[in-house]
Amino acid sequence: MKIYTKGGDKGTTSLVGGKRVAKNHPRVEAYGDVDELISFIGLVISDAPQGHERDVLEKIQKELMLVSAHFASDSSAKKMKELSEDDVTFLEKEIDRMTDEIPTQTAFVLPGAPRVSSECHVARTICRRAERHSLAILPSEKGETEPENIDSVERGIKYLNRLSDYLFTLGRYYCHKCGGKEIFWLP
Repeated sequence: MKIYTKGGDKGTTSLVGGKRVAKNHPRVEAYGDVDELISFIGLVISDAPQGHERDVLEKIQKELMLVSAHFASDSSAKKMKELSEDDVTFLEKEIDRMTDEIPTQTAFVLPGAPRVSSECHVARTICRRAERHSLAILPSEKGETEPENIDSVERGIKYLNRLSDYLFTLGRYYCHKCGGKEIFWLP
């Protein structure tokens, strides 16, 4: 099977379900950012020490694939697995666990050494962008109709919101666990 289809040569792509849209369509922007996030989390995993956090990051990558699939789905796509509230709660529990093991945050944190800590902060900023772009999938106040998978999109947005908090905390956690010194911005 060839990797290239030539179907996008004129600036369009297909959503899951078959509808063709411009490559800068809000859904494509949103799932493209999630794809970038999945890839960058792979970089974090490659630099992270062996252990529980790497397993969690691999779980997150799989959940992000589901978020991406829902963002990429048009109204004719077949029903797929949903994220659950438990997926968000899992992130909250992980945040709480790590927060209990690190010093209290006293000011804004600037990314720095070790590298894996800074990579978590880059992943966090990609996650925030994905969250911002995913808001464009929701109906505006101009009377647009809601996409049929609005609940899935809203759960994906909530998951991204919590994930950015997780990645911030993970960056601080790795800094602490790997012997780094946090850099604070004190205006």
